[in-house]
Amino acid sequence: PGDAILVDRWTFPGALSSLVSAKVLPAPVPMDGEGMIPEALDSICQTWSGAAPPRAIYLVPTGQNPTGTTMSLARRKAIYAVAQKRNLAIIEDDPYYFLQLPPVPLPSHSRRGAEHSDQAQDLVPSLLSLDVDGRVIRLDSFSKILAPNLRCGWITAPTYILDKIQILNESTILQPSGLSQGLISKLLNDTWGFDGWEAHLRELRAVYTLRRNLFIQAVDRHLAGLVEYTVPTAGMFLWMKVNLGSAAADPTAMPRLLGTMKKCGVMMAPDMPFSSTGPSAAMEPATDGIPERYLRAAFALVDIDMFEPALKRLAQAIASVSDAHSAPACPPATS
Repeated sequence: PGDAILVDRWTFPGALSSLVSAKVLPAPVPMDGEGMIPEALDSICQTWSGAAPPRAIYLVPTGQNPTGTTMSLARRKAIYAVAQKRNLAIIEDDPYYFLQLPPVPLPSHSRRGAEHSDQAQDLVPSLLSLDVDGRVIRLDSFSKILAPNLRCGWITAPTYILDKIQILNESTILQPSGLSQGLISKLLNDTWGFDGWEAHLRELRAVYTLRRNLFIQAVDRHLAGLVEYTVPTAGMFLWMKVNLGSAAADPTAMPRLLGTMKKCGVMMAPDMPFSSTGPSAAMEPATDGIPERYLRAAFALVDIDMFEPALKRLAQAIASVSDAHSAPACPPATS
């Protein structure tokens, strides 16, 4: 209790909740289009004024939740170099690692479905693969690549850490579901084998690539000038900076937007649950006055035919909040 852990400025709410319950303070690190910024990480460590310096970094390097950012190999090496310099452990939470996608949308897309290629995709190496000191604790999950409710994953770490995790498991959850473990083992070992596993991942990446490309095309058609974003190259999220126009400095603007979106029948995750700042944070990042506001869209589950109507409604909702002279917000959804 009272220790601090370095985290992305925007990060997974489940991790934040776990830190708060353990009385560990999140210390937010600025991000850019590749995630955590190494220079900012090093600067925070250099100027740290707390009772005890941070001893670990928690990050999601691939398809980050919520921002969708993916670290390049150069960025991962730079983060690892800072961890070596400052003697930090790295908790590499990487559930979207196998959902790496082509870097840019293709010029045209078929609506027939995802046709997967037989060619293997080169994946950005993990932080674990760069580890020469035993400082990386890697978390993987089947939830994003097989089925969410399996609630089964695996940890790769030095033995002395795994031994402590095993003791913690036995005193809390006992073990992950035996049924889930048995089903996964049967599927991977007896049914699919390695070739089947690779084929499944290729098909999954093709499906997500198609969905991402179609969603981004629809965003460009309907939200031009209203949002800014970085094209995700992994995962299932599009993180959109919302342009609230003349209402940007109004603290009620974002709540009003969410209320209008609800009336319009469109739902996306607001930014606040992902924020690592606030009363439970070890420090507050510098700001330039007007806060930036974001929405996280998930393009993995919604039917593709819903992309267009949802984004049209979102455009109307943003316009109605950002400009008092705009047309009335969209009518309530009927289905």
